Amino acid sequence: MFKVLASILLFLFFCAGSKSTAFRNDDEDFFKNCPPSRCGGRGGPKIRYPFRLKSRPPICGAPGMELSCWGSDTVLVLPQLGTYNVTAIDYVNGGITIKLWDSWPRCPLQNLSSINLTTTVYQPRVNEEFSLLGCPREDNTSSGDDLIGPIECMSSANQLIYAVDSEADVSVLPSDCMVVSKGHIIPFGSPHYYEMTLRERVNDFMKYRDPILSWSVPPITHICQVCEAAGKDCGFRSASNQSFCRTDLRIHGSHVKLIAATSASALVLLLLLVIILLYLYTKSDKERETRLKVEKFLSTYTTTKPTRYTFSEVKKMTKRFKNKLGQGGFGSVYKGELLNGVPVAVKMLERSKGDGEEFINEVATIGRIHHVNVVRLLGFCSEGTTHALIYEFMSNESLEKYIFSRDSNGLRGALRMQKLQQIAFGIARGIEYLHQGCNQRILHFDIKPHNILLDYDLNPKISDFGLAKLCSRDQSIVTMTAARGTMGYIAPEMYSRNFGTVSYKSDVYSFGMLVLEMVGGKKNADPEIESQNQIYFPEWVYDQLINGQDLGLEIAMTESESEIAKKLAIVALWCIQWNPTERPSMTRVMQMLMGDLQSLQMPPKPFVSSIGHDSTRILNEV
Repeated sequence: MFKVLASILLFLFFCAGSKSTAFRNDDEDFFKNCPPSRCGGRGGPKIRYPFRLKSRPPICGAPGMELSCWGSDTVLVLPQLGTYNVTAIDYVNGGITIKLWDSWPRCPLQNLSSINLTTTVYQPRVNEEFSLLGCPREDNTSSGDDLIGPIECMSSANQLIYAVDSEADVSVLPSDCMVVSKGHIIPFGSPHYYEMTLRERVNDFMKYRDPILSWSVPPITHICQVCEAAGKDCGFRSASNQSFCRTDLRIHGSHVKLIAATSASALVLLLLLVIILLYLYTKSDKERETRLKVEKFLSTYTTTKPTRYTFSEVKKMTKRFKNKLGQGGFGSVYKGELLNGVPVAVKMLERSKGDGEEFINEVATIGRIHHVNVVRLLGFCSEGTTHALIYEFMSNESLEKYIFSRDSNGLRGALRMQKLQQIAFGIARGIEYLHQGCNQRILHFDIKPHNILLDYDLNPKISDFGLAKLCSRDQSIVTMTAARGTMGYIAPEMYSRNFGTVSYKSDVYSFGMLVLEMVGGKKNADPEIESQNQIYFPEWVYDQLINGQDLGLEIAMTESESEIAKKLAIVALWCIQWNPTERPSMTRVMQMLMGDLQSLQMPPKPFVSSIGHDSTRILNEV
């Protein structure tokens, strides 16, 4: 790919000298002949390429993207659908907001059920299907979100009309009601789509009547959206018959002058053009390649596999994503329930993240293993670029919530040292199984409190395998192209090979940092520390132990609990040795956790004493 890009750059660089003058003249002519405009002075939305006023030359807009001025109103005419006022144009995200008030003055939902807003250029931003239900009397038995209505403008004395989700369970609907029509859509463009109920969508549409339509005239509009995202106007170059981004222009009165570029800036511009072209022609291919990649993986996935669900089934089990549990780096997590009543956690992966690797990693690793200390993947969904993962539900959420609590009598107090030792042993057992108990070794690369979930009895389960990597059990060195994990838990060799090679010992390091935080009840690199000269917590723990001092933790402990805390700290210090070869395996870690304090030796100091708290900054600078 690099050679191809270099070839394109060289070609464009040598061609630029002969063509740049002609292009500059064409560019200046385009913006002179097609300046931005508004209907009614300053009140309406700004109209510029790829849109044009119908009175302007055809070259001033993309095909099918003509607007008109009716007095001070900006108007969009959709063939066979009608005329609509335009209230806003989003050039970056490719959306146009239309007002249905003038066209549908009385009953917008009824009109909406009789037409389709999709054309060759435009389509509704969000399509939410609903059905119309006719009932002989008003229903007072169904829950608030099952039936919406009665809709007065569509009802009569003999029949009350309700809107209902097309995928609703028929058992919750009144038995004496009949479906009048179905398959209608609610166009909508809210960023909170997942959190809104059907009732909220219907009420929003009835109140504002301003659906958002997306536009697409490839490849013209794709290039224009890239231009707008970069803060540049978009134009059309007739010589090459393609869109372009307006760059390096300054306006003096009515004259537009192009600033002469140096050779370095010319190369940057050429690189920008190449990136735009690559983005344009590879975006759809990349999405298609990702879908094929995922589907190919799923077709060969013959292990005792989790259930595959449709997106429609995912919406049902989460009650349309009503109960949001949290937000992670790869998407949002919602509480759901299977048909048999089993509670689940549903993680919706964001479409913009990665190329399907996160989804494949999760299914390929956690989907094929069953262990008491690894969270269970019950199912998944893969439809186009929509990916979801369905896990067993952990009622006590993550370990992070407990160990970092400031309330010693509350969440923090619920985990005494005996329980923390059990949790540490359970996590170690889960990691040891990943490293040694599977046909292929699984390296997690993101062990941290947030990724340790606790069940109803506070038993730990390792979760979030999005950064995991599979390798053979006899493979001692793992090839990595970039560091992966979370700051504060990433082993030094992940940043620089000067510290050693990346292997399963990198998970051991993360486990050690996790255990130190469990003991101390605070992050090893606490962002709330005001003085950056305050000593680094792991080093402070080492100094206390080597000098025979008490750890001085914030919670009151018995003598036996104090011994457990010291044992956990010593094991953790062994795990965070900067040289990977000096770290124990997880099998050895489990033996150390099961033994007594007197059988443990103090490890070498895992950091240079003169560095102090600044040792965290070394990791940041490597």
